[in-house]
Amino acid sequence: MAPLAQLVRETHDEMDRLRGRLEALVPAYEAGTAHRDLSGSGRLELVTDLGAVRGLIAELVAACERELLTSQPGGGRPLETLEESIGRDESLLARGVRMRTLYQHTARYSRPTAAYVERVTALGAQVRTLGDGLMRMLVFDDHTGLMAVPDRSGAALVVREPNVVHFMRGAFERSWLGAEPFPTTVSPDAARSISDELRQTIVRLLSEGLEDKVIARRLGMSERTCQRHIAEIMRAVRAKSRFQAGYLLAPAPPGSPAGGAAD
Repeated sequence: MAPLAQLVRETHDEMDRLRGRLEALVPAYEAGTAHRDLSGSGRLELVTDLGAVRGLIAELVAACERELLTSQPGGGRPLETLEESIGRDESLLARGVRMRTLYQHTARYSRPTAAYVERVTALGAQVRTLGDGLMRMLVFDDHTGLMAVPDRSGAALVVREPNVVHFMRGAFERSWLGAEPFPTTVSPDAARSISDELRQTIVRLLSEGLEDKVIARRLGMSERTCQRHIAEIMRAVRAKSRFQAGYLLAPAPPGSPAGGAAD
């Protein structure tokens, strides 16, 4: 019995030591909870499960009272995503909530995306497109934001810190001012205009030395389509390589003669 009694005493002593260490951490814990909002969620929260992200979005949309801002780079959205969103978004708009959405120009050529835009704009939503520079995010009533997490597909960073949410809204507003309304039908003239803007953007990204797949991802198009555009640009400037095309298309330094592309 003696060894067992000794083990019990040692175990109780270890429990007392651990209890003391935990009690010493209570002030730090309480200080941390003081920085949490009333719902008990942290100001910044990383959600890595796609199902949990979708459930959270559904909850935030249902609780949204004034305005939802959405920025969705990457071209046309998948049909299953649009089917999942349409009922939720129509309910949101029916409640009188303002909704503004930003896509990239390439989304105009996606029939499912155009059909979705036609339905939500008929209920009062506003949708515009931009060539480049969008960050994937949602902002609900200026108090909660969701941002995509680089290199972690399906994950989202939930933001409840007011200053960060304010920054997200400011970034959206700057993009919104430079964007163009999303038409439900694209006329030949409009298509040429968008194609010219995409070409100019590709030229800029090419001159920065970015790879084809990076440019394609930035512009929301397939890598094959991007490579076709790049090939056309290279032929236009008579470049024999991407490196030469980037050199010819790079902006001329101040005070120097015009670049090679203009020669």
